Amino acid sequence: MLRPTGIRAARHNPPMNADAFRRLYDYHFAMNRRLWDHVMELSDAAFDAPSDYSQGSVHQQVWHLMTVDEGWFTELRDDPWPEHLLPDAPQPDWTREELREHWDDVERRQREFLAGVTDGALLRHPWSEGEDKDLVLWEVLLHVVNHGTDHRAQTQRQLADLGVTTYPIDYVFYAYEHPLP
Repeated sequence: MLRPTGIRAARHNPPMNADAFRRLYDYHFAMNRRLWDHVMELSDAAFDAPSDYSQGSVHQQVWHLMTVDEGWFTELRDDPWPEHLLPDAPQPDWTREELREHWDDVERRQREFLAGVTDGALLRHPWSEGEDKDLVLWEVLLHVVNHGTDHRAQTQRQLADLGVTTYPIDYVFYAYEHPLP
């Protein structure tokens, strides 16, 4: 039997197991919570200050971070889309506290999904049609964390511009603070 090579081999022999992905998501969630600690330092005016950078204001940036996580996992769970995620839905006028509360619920639902992921599930295609049909689960999971890292970095730049002291977001610093047993 011929074994896949190159990209195809990587797709069918994931670089990590399910527990490694759960750890990667522990990092993702910890960095999101740390981001929120700094976002909460902003005045309301700074939180909503218009910006031409990335997604816009810090408010729009954290909204984007949360809804992308929520959207991918809504799809992975095959759940109905919440009204605020529907195409062309206006962004709800939630306070920072309401947004944070919703984000905590998004994280809770992600953790529930991740708790059930097995090593074998990482190799399955979550969808049989559409533009994402060729992705396997581990690629989707990795994408969501990578996307979060990108936008946390962008948000940190905005926070720094607004006078907030930022923090390292590299995985290795998380690993130093949270060593494996």
